[in-house]
Amino acid sequence: MGLLEDLQNRSGNQCELCGATEDLKVYEVPPVSTGGLDGSVLACATCLSQIENPDTVDSNHWRCLNDSMWSEQDAVKVVAWRMLNRLKSEGWPQDLLDMMYLDDEVLAWAKATGEGQDAADMVVHRDSNGVVLENGDNVVLIKDLKVKGSSMVAKQGTAVRRISLDRENAKYIEGKVDGQQIVILTKYVKKL
Repeated sequence: MGLLEDLQNRSGNQCELCGATEDLKVYEVPPVSTGGLDGSVLACATCLSQIENPDTVDSNHWRCLNDSMWSEQDAVKVVAWRMLNRLKSEGWPQDLLDMMYLDDEVLAWAKATGEGQDAADMVVHRDSNGVVLENGDNVVLIKDLKVKGSSMVAKQGTAVRRISLDRENAKYIEGKVDGQQIVILTKYVKKL
């Protein structure tokens, strides 16, 4: 069975967020590290368009989160938490957020995209050209870098795939070079 069929079986062939039964699609909850069944949600076109386009959000549509926030599926809870944070200026979503419980690992996943943070508090990672970097991006080194604590030198032009960002410092990213996980300064990379 494919992912779509697995999600249809799990959800009873309805949107895991609002319960709609038409025009259902797979939504991989970012940042996509696991994907698959545990990292995806079956969502209708209405929910998907509003998740991906924050300017088109209809707050009344999302009153459905009152039910879906209690899902047993972590991916559904993450999307619910993010949408409630996006809408918390409405008043009622804050009440639901106050009731919602996510364990530390799921909460970290929910916060990984910066949803729910004030723009002033968000840490933005930029490469040497000022291009915004995100989790999972691929970058290339623009100069030879000595790796502290080892004799390894990461050569200029080396591609670093599927980077992860340091959520507390905009100058640091992590990635694997020659099979070794290293911390890299953003000023020495260029986004591919």
